Amino acid sequence: MTTYALVGASDFNAEHFAQRADAGAFDAVIAADGGYASLAAAGCTPDLAIGDFDSLGYVPEGVPAKAFPPEKDASDMELALEAALARSADAVEVYGVLGGRLDHTLANLLLLASFAERGLAVTAVGESERIAFLAGPGELVLPAADAGIVSVFSLTDVSTGVVEEGLKYGLDGVALTNRTSWGLSNELIGAPARIAVESGTLAVFLPL
Repeated sequence: MTTYALVGASDFNAEHFAQRADAGAFDAVIAADGGYASLAAAGCTPDLAIGDFDSLGYVPEGVPAKAFPPEKDASDMELALEAALARSADAVEVYGVLGGRLDHTLANLLLLASFAERGLAVTAVGESERIAFLAGPGELVLPAADAGIVSVFSLTDVSTGVVEEGLKYGLDGVALTNRTSWGLSNELIGAPARIAVESGTLAVFLPL
């Protein structure tokens, strides 16, 4: 599986990124606009910098860069995701897309869900949580963990056949809509867990 790291301009978990990079988890790294500064501070040179660079304030030199005009219909992160997909990435771990401006965070959640629906394995990494995007039909298997909160929300009007196994509260083939808090705050109980969906798209919030 070819895995890309994408880094946006919001809060950046440099410690987690470094651990994953040192473990050889990433085949390439793409900086979206201000994400370049976060990577530079962490001592990492991306394989590509992309965006309109209004947040960064300059077009990076010494690395491959694709500059776009500010008057565009796609966000810098959307451009980075398209670039990863065009380069045949199978999976992306996305940093710097949670926190900061709430409208940016919401836009990123919806955007990441749309790329999961296009067949990309997508995970967003924050300071204390990660979000896996699960498009049906699909499943997510979690190793045993003694404690932690797991929340599952539908990002489509309805997600059918939702299953939660190995957690404190089980679900067996239910329908979740995007107008309910039903999936909030389930708990890991020290057993392997499984989350599945038949149709629709889920955001699965997990401890980091």
